[in-house]
Amino acid sequence: MASTTGDIYERELKYLLSGDKKVITQMIKTCNEDESRSYSLMLEDPFLVVRAAGSLGVDLVAMRWDFSFPVEVKSSAEETMHFSRNPRLTEQAARMKKVCCKSNLLPVYAFRLKSVRGDPWRVFTIPTDNELKGRNELLRKIIPKMEVTSNGNYIMRWGDGMKLCDFISYMSGDIISEDIFEE
Repeated sequence: MASTTGDIYERELKYLLSGDKKVITQMIKTCNEDESRSYSLMLEDPFLVVRAAGSLGVDLVAMRWDFSFPVEVKSSAEETMHFSRNPRLTEQAARMKKVCCKSNLLPVYAFRLKSVRGDPWRVFTIPTDNELKGRNELLRKIIPKMEVTSNGNYIMRWGDGMKLCDFISYMSGDIISEDIFEE
């Protein structure tokens, strides 16, 4: 069975967060020095990442002693992803938000822009009024929220997301760039 494009990027993210040396080496070929250093942190302090089965709007679950979060992976050749173009995306986000609120987890969306040099991944979360417990609340405060239209539809603008390498740096306690805290 052939892999879909979504499966390829889902696996890529899984292996990046899991500290797979081959995938990290491939990723950092077009990254700058700070991005490369951040990705290399996963070699030392990786997550256990499992692919999630089912339709809760979760592709991966990343777990480590200090952080655990569900991840929905999206990829596009376009820099803006409008959830309104596909009702399934909106339903999926609503389910993920509901399940994460009940479980006190931060819903993470990883958006992979195709054919880009440097760090192609951006991280977002779904806007919510729920205050989370512990470290999840710290992550909720720094990860950019998806834009919400007046009709309640989500929009992810790749350029507005947090670089995955900055997300990794933050979780590893190796903050490189102070601008990740700007909202």
